[in-house]
Amino acid sequence: MTPGKSVHHLLLFICPLGTALLNGCAVRPPYEDAFDPLESYNRAMYSINDHIDRAAIKPVAKAYTKVIPDPVRSGVHNFFSNLWEPLTIVNDVLQAKPRQGLQDGMRFFWNTTAGFGGIFDVASGMDLPHHDEDFGQTFAVWGAGEGAYIVLPLLGPSTFRDTIGLFPDYALDPVSRHREVRERNSLIVARAIDTRAQLLTAGKVRDTAALDPYIFTREAYRQLRWNRIYDGNPPQEEFDFEE
Repeated sequence: MTPGKSVHHLLLFICPLGTALLNGCAVRPPYEDAFDPLESYNRAMYSINDHIDRAAIKPVAKAYTKVIPDPVRSGVHNFFSNLWEPLTIVNDVLQAKPRQGLQDGMRFFWNTTAGFGGIFDVASGMDLPHHDEDFGQTFAVWGAGEGAYIVLPLLGPSTFRDTIGLFPDYALDPVSRHREVRERNSLIVARAIDTRAQLLTAGKVRDTAALDPYIFTREAYRQLRWNRIYDGNPPQEEFDFEE
């Protein structure tokens, strides 16, 4: 079965499920209660992911930050960020952001050429800032509600909307589409380590501040996505006061 057919068949299963899990068409702001009908499953999966992280992934990420010099880690992070840039440009277009799409196109060009494949971020110094767009955000801009909160195996916190968005993200991801299996797996592992290393500080905050780490992670994820959907300028919460 081809990858395209596999995704098609999976979507045939997911779409009916979405009728139950996608909670209306309105985007739920983070100050509203999360729609978490799968909480029992989510807590169990959160615990499994946390044990795997503490036993294997986090120690590797900590060793990576300790052994690899900062300039090298920065180059690795820039490289993977640059690989994601074309997908960001596609979502710029789909979200009707032509100016941002042009900026991101120029950013990709300069970092790929003058930045030696994206290892050096020369574009930021040219007033071409980094933007973070994906299909989950695009679906939100199109009016899809976040739906049920879901904790995915290994991948962690998500929502039904963002989980659906992973399929086109995956289809356009150059790392996932790389043909040579050994090289692809090496790139996936390297990117995962880089991503986990970026989250070490956030993990410390969660472990020291949260009475319920599951709730803390869920709400932090929803806040992050809300902020990204509105490009860092989300609408302010409105309160009704009785006179």
